[in-house]
Amino acid sequence: MDYLPVLLMFVVAAGFAVTFITLSQFVGQRKRTRTKLMPYECGKDPVGSAHERFSVKFYLIAMIFILFDIEVIFLVPWAVVFKRLAGPEYGLRNLVYFEMLIFIALLAAGLIYVIKKGAFDWTESARREAQAEGQALERTKVSSSRFRVSSSSKAA
Repeated sequence: MDYLPVLLMFVVAAGFAVTFITLSQFVGQRKRTRTKLMPYECGKDPVGSAHERFSVKFYLIAMIFILFDIEVIFLVPWAVVFKRLAGPEYGLRNLVYFEMLIFIALLAAGLIYVIKKGAFDWTESARREAQAEGQALERTKVSSSRFRVSSSSKAA
């Protein structure tokens, strides 16, 4: 009986989902155009090869996001149990506090390093640099595809 509210929440959520999907099938327009039938990829038209190279900045931002996401994953449970660990029962107030202080200081040092490296630099010069990097990658991709074509024609 303790799980009845959770079960009720899942039933209500599933009911909303089924209701609105069914309702959209009856009420929605059914014009099938070429644009509507295309796969949707994060607001971009899916054109070109799926094996494109991305700028290094893309991976830097993704890694920074993961780093600070993990910080929140550790910080929230720590904040929940801090009061209990700091109480007279355990007496770990200073240890737990300084442990988290060191953790946050290390993350702050990482953030300062990333800022100094320019990972968050989205100025005009950074955009030009990224465009130049993209054009250089395009040139290498074109020249490598020519190499593949010429080497395959020699083999035949």
